[in-house]
Amino acid sequence: MNKLKKRLSDYWELTKPGVTFMVIISTLGGFYLGANSPLNFALLFHTLLGSWLVAGGTNALNQLIERDIDATMKRTQKRPLPDGRLSVAEVRIFAISISVFGIAYLLVAVNLLTGALAALTLTSYVFVYTPLKRKTTLSTVIGAVPGALPALGGWTAVRGDLSPEGWILFSILFFWQLPHFLAIALIYREDYARGGFKVLPVMDKTGTATGFHIIVNCLALLSVSLLPTLVGLTGTVYFVGALVLGIVFLVSGVRVAVQKSTRCARQLLHASIIYLPILFTLIFIDRM
Repeated sequence: MNKLKKRLSDYWELTKPGVTFMVIISTLGGFYLGANSPLNFALLFHTLLGSWLVAGGTNALNQLIERDIDATMKRTQKRPLPDGRLSVAEVRIFAISISVFGIAYLLVAVNLLTGALAALTLTSYVFVYTPLKRKTTLSTVIGAVPGALPALGGWTAVRGDLSPEGWILFSILFFWQLPHFLAIALIYREDYARGGFKVLPVMDKTGTATGFHIIVNCLALLSVSLLPTLVGLTGTVYFVGALVLGIVFLVSGVRVAVQKSTRCARQLLHASIIYLPILFTLIFIDRM
């Protein structure tokens, strides 16, 4: 029984539960914001289940491709593949199976557009972003696209279209990811260098360019996060809360840019982790 539990735990780890949780939060936020009538809980269940499967499969495929690189990095060398707890064949079958099933599930149980967005998320993350991480610093910007698509997928699940409001949600997730990832890359700069990743904090020896990009994207996030109220999707509660959150996030980013310390980078990372759940909680409260 203990052996089975450990094995299931390894498969669970392949899905990167923390990352997948953020995907579910953003999908739920998009769905809730798009719902004009009482929630269709059956449709919500189908949307979240399919999205979770695709997100988990995407993360597993990413680890499959980067298994040799993960073995060189302290942060990732204890993952199931580089540590030898699961074989390449096992992970390949698991990753492909839940990915394909998740996309098919969304196509059938939700709608074609949401399924297509899920497929785009997977392919762009695995086959575009993943290989580009070792070639150009622009990979971070490119990777923010599949990272932002789940919020749009939540919107299309209930609305069935790619309306401007849905793209506002996409923009919020897009700009949130950039300071979030740059904070991680600052903290684990040496690890990323060992892995051969050409992320900005590795290439930017002084940290000036990294700090500049963090501030610019925090400002962009602050701006787009206020748009839901300006287009009539949310009210005053959300607007005030998003403004305060955005300012706090920006201040954390400015501290990283000025002090260029790992401690400040960790504080920015923590701020980014709590930012998204609180922002979507404000949406829920505002629309109750």
